[in-house]
Amino acid sequence: MGNCFTSSNQTFPIETRFKFPSSLPSWPPGEGFASGTIDLGGLEVCQVTSFKKIGSTSQDDTDVTFFDPSPIPDGFSMLGCYCQSNHTPLFGSVLAGKDVTGEAILAAPVDYTLVWTSKDSSCYIWLPTPPEDYKPVGYAITTSPEKPSFDSIRCVRSDLTEESETDELLWSSKDVNVYGLRPKVRGRLARGVSVGTFVIVKTVDDSSLLSLSCLKNNNFDNLTSSMPNLSQIEALIQEYSPRFYFHPKEAYFPASTTWYFTNGVQLYHTGEESNPISIEPTGSNLPQGGSNDGTYWLDLPVDETNRERVKKGDLQNCEAYLHVKPMLGATFTDVAVWIFYPFNGPSTAKLGLIDIPLGRIGEHIGDWEHVTLRVSNFDGVLYRVYFAQHSGGTWVDTPALEFLDSTNNFAAYPSLNGHATYPAEGLVMQGTDVIGIKNDAAKSDNFFDVKDKHSIMAAEYISDEKVVEPPWVNYARKWGPKITYEIGTEIEKLQSSSAGSVGSAIGSLLNVIPREFSGEDGPTGPKMKVDWDGDER
Repeated sequence: MGNCFTSSNQTFPIETRFKFPSSLPSWPPGEGFASGTIDLGGLEVCQVTSFKKIGSTSQDDTDVTFFDPSPIPDGFSMLGCYCQSNHTPLFGSVLAGKDVTGEAILAAPVDYTLVWTSKDSSCYIWLPTPPEDYKPVGYAITTSPEKPSFDSIRCVRSDLTEESETDELLWSSKDVNVYGLRPKVRGRLARGVSVGTFVIVKTVDDSSLLSLSCLKNNNFDNLTSSMPNLSQIEALIQEYSPRFYFHPKEAYFPASTTWYFTNGVQLYHTGEESNPISIEPTGSNLPQGGSNDGTYWLDLPVDETNRERVKKGDLQNCEAYLHVKPMLGATFTDVAVWIFYPFNGPSTAKLGLIDIPLGRIGEHIGDWEHVTLRVSNFDGVLYRVYFAQHSGGTWVDTPALEFLDSTNNFAAYPSLNGHATYPAEGLVMQGTDVIGIKNDAAKSDNFFDVKDKHSIMAAEYISDEKVVEPPWVNYARKWGPKITYEIGTEIEKLQSSSAGSVGSAIGSLLNVIPREFSGEDGPTGPKMKVDWDGDER
């Protein structure tokens, strides 16, 4: 059949490029976002999304295909070739570069080293040997054992490069692993730029001594040259933002922070627990700055009726809060979409075919969850989406998203009670398939469209006059009280209330329940998370 990928029970040639369900719009005017090129400080780069197939590792959808970027725009040079798994539509890109200073930012290699040859000898992958003070950022590939032409690829002057590390595993054999490549240091203020190339790692030890570098944005102080302005951010949200589908049995929905603050939630302070204070609608009387020192926390209304009402949230008036930041040297924009739940409900365990409600285990007051949209600053295309799940999360490439009704908006599924967000309906287990904590995700008539109600809570690269952080963003303490209990004691209670073999099996849960479930502990807000300034985990 030849190289292919499989999707929705249909098979397509690997050269078929992914198309969005709906045509992309023309973005509102701005300074440099989606203009096609980005100046990294004398090195102008463009994103090449069209490819010429060179060869593959094999003939099925578990392997990879290697490509030359083609055609490369006039005046630009190839910096490296591209590799992609065969089980998805062609979607990625690689950067090509142009020296706009005349100061020898790019240079031809002086030699090549053969890195790897495919079993059928259809692909020969070559590492460029750079001149002194230059570094390679990608491989050249040929279909014969003859070395590539020195004119086929360019190395980059060292001051415009940074250290790289392996990204996701693309393919492996007993001899080599093929990985994507990314900057080792990533975050809102980091300058490393991903070229879109790949790296061959022959042994585990080789991964710490990668032969390829990433690029560096030396023009980082001029972020407006590539980042979206306010009207462009709004256009991105309207085009790509998610719809959160809640489980049919969900009882604890999100709410806006204003609703939360004005419905009886109070601020507590160590030593003054008997005198909590009401919170202003914007959180303007919350402590600002500092650290999570345990001296302040929020709690639900004392009155039991109101307490139970606030736990259930307010889906009809809920709001999403956006943090917009540069990523990968400002060649991408990350839009972190945060939503707040007043309450995280109890967990359910699965023991074989039996579901066991875990009582108070898993409960806590206050629950911040998010997904992150990563958008290319070259063309405004949604590249991938991060779904946060408990202490980690999952990146999903755009072709694998569940799009809605011939639009470019996608579905996101918060799990029942726990609100970890997944890209598809179904059951995900924490533990094993036989014993563990359930994360159930399913579609219902209860959903929230981010594009209908959202606000930008932070975009540090935009002036303070245009984006003002709400006071609650800088509240560094807990959004709920901390109540510690012994998991073992709670398990014993469940055992005593369960009969026979079920009761004895419940004891095995002790080994699979995450440490985060060892009590009720309200979260800190979005700005206190490591991914506020850093990359997603």
